[in-house]
Amino acid sequence: MDRVSTPALSAEQEELYRLIEDTREHVFVTGRAGTGKSTLLNHLARHTEKQIAVCAPTGVAALNVEGQTIHSLFKLPIGLIGSKDEPQTDATRKLLNAIDTLVIDEISMVNADVMDAVDRALRTARGRRSEPFGGAQVVMFGDPYQLAPVPPRGDEARYIADHYRSFWFFDAHVWAGSAADADGLLDVGTYGAELHIRELRDIHRQSDPAFKAMLNAVRHGRVTADIAQMLNDTGARTPPEPVDGETPIITLATRNDRVSAINKRYLDALPGRAQNAVAEVNGDFGRGDAYPADVDLELKVGAQVMFLRNDTGSFGEPPRWVNGTIGTVTRIAGGTVRVDVDGEEHDVEPAVWEKFRYAYEPSTKALTREIVAEFTQFPLRLAWAVTIHKSQGKTYDRAVIDLGSGAFAPGQTYVALSRLTALDGLYLTRPLRPRDIQVDPDVQRFMAGVRAPAP
Repeated sequence: MDRVSTPALSAEQEELYRLIEDTREHVFVTGRAGTGKSTLLNHLARHTEKQIAVCAPTGVAALNVEGQTIHSLFKLPIGLIGSKDEPQTDATRKLLNAIDTLVIDEISMVNADVMDAVDRALRTARGRRSEPFGGAQVVMFGDPYQLAPVPPRGDEARYIADHYRSFWFFDAHVWAGSAADADGLLDVGTYGAELHIRELRDIHRQSDPAFKAMLNAVRHGRVTADIAQMLNDTGARTPPEPVDGETPIITLATRNDRVSAINKRYLDALPGRAQNAVAEVNGDFGRGDAYPADVDLELKVGAQVMFLRNDTGSFGEPPRWVNGTIGTVTRIAGGTVRVDVDGEEHDVEPAVWEKFRYAYEPSTKALTREIVAEFTQFPLRLAWAVTIHKSQGKTYDRAVIDLGSGAFAPGQTYVALSRLTALDGLYLTRPLRPRDIQVDPDVQRFMAGVRAPAP
């Protein structure tokens, strides 16, 4: 990545950065929502002196960190990988052999068999079969309490059950102390890697200690009757109607169809004709679910929108908006969309998302990144409502949380609640129920070794 200005690190982030930069330790960086995991990752990617490759399990996640998908970087097949080595070209071997540090974002979405396939690929490419990851350092970012991998089904689920303690990345065989090691299937002395878990504890999103404690209880599935009553009593309010140009409060919902219905209802209610902006896609950007924004963006003056990436305006100037900022469209003309953000209007132009691929440069023996595809679209999305999944990483002062018939994934309610900066910004479409607070038991087992932050 280019060396550009990044936010200053806190003391605990700086300490963790030095651990990663000054050692060869394998590190899992975790922490509650709002502790600055992304800030640390971006700082590492831009300032490290090591040869670094950044990847993520999905196309959108890879775009967010200006990296490559795991499957693309390691040339892995889609679906269950099993225990066989995948064939490697000479170019792939040279590329993987040049990596000092492999960074994986959203690691909680990576299945155990994929983690082991990454290990085998690095061992094979680097000719160091007895060393975990072929001697490369692996640094992972994520929070298992928030995002889970897609559970395998059918024969794939039966294979995982026969070979792994769970499908989570932390139960991959490469890690010392995995279920396979404990059963004596692997020689830990030559195979198992030690994983150093480091939890960021300073929360930057919320400041109220009581609300932090409530969120921590939801995260760990330890919600008492008093906490549930406080959340439900606070949220049992009708959202106020916007006045004096205010934007309606955003709704965070569990399902795509609910989000689409809310956005369509509000858009149709606005006067005037809708205008469409069609994205320009160049190169092999993958399938539609890998796109970072709508291919066909429908807008009207008065539409509530959310920015999908940080402002890249003048160097040294504070950003006019960040990923997740909410605003209102005031004008559509001349190839720009004018958006009002907190009473100040900005002309927004189409943004270009670049899809990268790592390559090896023999003359310099260094990793390089090349652009293989581009996606051009206004960095905006209709935002009267958004799915809880797509709200990941965002911050809101106020939000309506719509869990519908119930949270259907572990961590879903925690993700929704932890987007808020304060308790008084919470509105619930219905009271929280015990089954809305789901924590995966495998996550509880793995994270038991991490000292929980004090409330």
